[in-house]
This record gives sequence, structure tokens and C-alpha cells, in this order.
Amino acid sequence: MTSHGSGNPTTEEKVMTTPERPNVQISTPGLASGTEAAPEATGEPIMNLSGVSVYYGGYEAVRGTTLPIRQNQITAMIGPSGCGKSTILRSLNRMNDLIPGARVAGKVSYHGHDIYAKDVDPIQVRRHVGMVFQKPNPFPKSIYENVAYGIKINRIKGNMDDMVEEALTGAALWEEVKDKLKTSGMALSGGQQQRLCIARTIAVKPEVILMDEPCSALDPIATGRIEDLMYELTRIYTIVIVTHNMQQAARVSHYTAFFTAEVDENQVRHGRLVEFDDTSKLFTKPTDKRTEDYIAGRFG
Repeated sequence: MTSHGSGNPTTEEKVMTTPERPNVQISTPGLASGTEAAPEATGEPIMNLSGVSVYYGGYEAVRGTTLPIRQNQITAMIGPSGCGKSTILRSLNRMNDLIPGARVAGKVSYHGHDIYAKDVDPIQVRRHVGMVFQKPNPFPKSIYENVAYGIKINRIKGNMDDMVEEALTGAALWEEVKDKLKTSGMALSGGQQQRLCIARTIAVKPEVILMDEPCSALDPIATGRIEDLMYELTRIYTIVIVTHNMQQAARVSHYTAFFTAEVDENQVRHGRLVEFDDTSKLFTKPTDKRTEDYIAGRFG
């Protein structure tokens, strides 16, 4: 097994063309009405989950998840609270390792390599698979130092000013902050702080960006900016987003995974993947009654 601790993995040249933007509309509980089919997404898998279960101690929080994460596409994970979607998201870059007693069964692969193999450095996994959290969390440093931090600790070579500008431009923030780079990142608005965190993430040039409800603490205008940015980022990056907002999943994603929680014979609750498909198909013609009921607002 090749270790992630030895530089960038060999990959095909990143796709620089922009995928067509999904545009699935949800206007009524009726699944077939008020909808427009999204263009078919064709990205090849960059990551794969195969039979992935996540445990906290002896408790199996999520059971048997199998799905692909396709390159230069946006995959949304939806479902009611407690269904394990954020737990699965964290398994994609080993963030669960930081929780005492947590362990992952099954296989999570990145370019065909098991990221939980013994010879793989989890820090290097997180370098290639970055994370943007629910609440903006800029460091108590200047805007410039927030972006430069990851570049420095990863010892990425190049002109620091240029790399900071490139990251801020990629996060659609440069024009708003270029004259106040020495200002604290904490002084920015909530939406700007979240874009600063995105800039900090892309500064180290990951291939995959995980977003755990990145818009839940933002107003509608800031949310729109982040959604537009996600679409633009797929020119270079692969994005996986957890969201409670079904309309957001329909607007921005190419693929959607629906999770729910089930109670076993011992009355213990476990999360489970119910259905995974093209977003347009999942929202208009789901194959599982549980998915249909959730989208129609009958539970959750």
C-alpha cells in the first residue's frame, strides 16, 4: 500500500472545464411537479466507500455505507438529524480519528489507496482531503496569516504573496480584502469568514473539499455566495457537502446520498445510507419509499 505521507499521489490531470450546474427545483411535496432535470454528471470516482461502518466504542453509529465520490462533482449528503451523514463525511479524511473510541470498519479509498491503511499518515490525508466546518472558524490572526498558515506548516514552496492571493481569489474574496490583508480575520462578516476558511483550505491545494453544513450559520445572501463559489470550485476540486437544506442539495449537487436512522431489534438507533443517485433522479424519481417520504416532508 502506498503511503499518503510521501508527497502528492499520481493522478490524471485535473479537469479544468466547468461541469454544467445542477438545477433541480423543489416547489411542492409532489415529486414530479415543479422539477427540472439536472444534466447528467459523468465524473470518475476519486474516492470510494465500501461497506463503511463507524463505531464510537461499542456503538455502531453508521452501518455499511457504500458509495462513490466522483471527481470534479458535488455530492450532497442529506437526511434527518442523527442519521450519520456528518459521521460519514468525517470518515473521508479521518477526522473521526480525533474522537476517543472512534473506529472505522470497511474501506475508504482515495485514488484506489485505503486511507486507513497502517502506512498512511492521517495528516497527509487531510492535506489532500480538506474540511470546511459548519461554523466559520478563522484563526485569531490577520487575513493574510490565516491563508498563509497551511502553506507554511506544509512547507509548500513558492512566492507566499502570490499563493495567498491565488487562494483568496479562488475563494472569491480577494477583491473584498486585498487592501486590508493585515486586518484580523475575525473582523470579517460571517459569510466572508466562511470564504476565508475556504481560502485557507484550498491554499494547500487539496483535491477534495468536505463541507459540513457550511451555510447553516449564514444569511441568504451569504449562502448564495457560498453556493455560487462551490459551483466555481468544481473546475478544480471535488466537493462533498452535508446539508439539512434539501433545496440547497437540489441547487448545487450532481449526486445526492440520502441517509436515515433505523432502530434495531434491541431498540438501538443506527444511521444507514438508503439511496444514492444523480440528484435529478433522486429528487424526482426516488426508488425507495423512505426517500420519497423524506423529500415530501412526511418525516425529518
